[in-house]
Amino acid sequence: MDLAPLRTASAAEAAAFFAEADPEDLVATVAATSDDDLLLLIGRDEIRPAAIEGILARLHEYAVPERLAEIRGTFRIDLERRGRLLERHGLRFADGSIELLAHLPDDVPVDVVLRTSILRFVRLVSGECNAGLEYLSGKLDIDGDADLALALGGIFRVPGTDEVAVDPRALDPVDVATVLKDAPRDHLRKVMASGFRTVVLSEIFRRLPDFVDPEKARDVELAVGFRLTGNPSGEVERYLVRVSGGAATVTPGEEGGRRDATVTCEAHDYVRLATGHLNPVAGVIKGQLKVRGDKAKALQLGSVIDIPHSR
Repeated sequence: MDLAPLRTASAAEAAAFFAEADPEDLVATVAATSDDDLLLLIGRDEIRPAAIEGILARLHEYAVPERLAEIRGTFRIDLERRGRLLERHGLRFADGSIELLAHLPDDVPVDVVLRTSILRFVRLVSGECNAGLEYLSGKLDIDGDADLALALGGIFRVPGTDEVAVDPRALDPVDVATVLKDAPRDHLRKVMASGFRTVVLSEIFRRLPDFVDPEKARDVELAVGFRLTGNPSGEVERYLVRVSGGAATVTPGEEGGRRDATVTCEAHDYVRLATGHLNPVAGVIKGQLKVRGDKAKALQLGSVIDIPHSR
């Protein structure tokens, strides 16, 4: 498919283009188009509204039907450029269908508000971006029901199949470490106070044993507990990481036996610590990490588990 006609298209021509385009060909072409070229094509003020409405009107064609049927709620989508609102659209999901709410007023109640750039939006709906990683990085902002928002990010399919292109709840710790490089700490705090908190913590702790250095851990015996605070519910999540025989195991809750040390911190600081974006010594000095028990054992844990900061 050739996107070049969009360079000079009128609003009416752009609307016709997106209404008539084969959805699978369109997704494949968008995926093969660079960010700069894509912005040149659909970022034009003359055609941007028609392009976005055309994409939204056909959203159900890019979706996995079973995933789409599970979503129920009203979304407001704010598309921005350098912090300035460009487009505002509404979507209502119910019973496997999508209703486009044009010219959505500010005072209409919605379940969730999504804010992102037009480029990120197109990459999300074409199934190229993981909405969970976009949310963690700050490139996608969510107000309201984060679980519902991320469910939307998981409906898009691989062209030519009924397979989900990206599951926002499947978080690779290396990807998390990469996107957190430039993520503001306050934004991460907000994310970890949302419904996405449990997903992030579960995935990082579940995958933690994969990043043990067997050579460094060969003669190490330790058990370090984590108490994670900052949950809006007031609940304190607890995990135990045990290293023995060159391998690590993770036990959620208070079970697992004796602990050499226990680290208490807010969940967003734990995520930064686990992904190498918070130095443990600096964290203790600044009061972000509180260690009870054998501090040397707590520090030793970080020396045998290493999540790469980027791919």
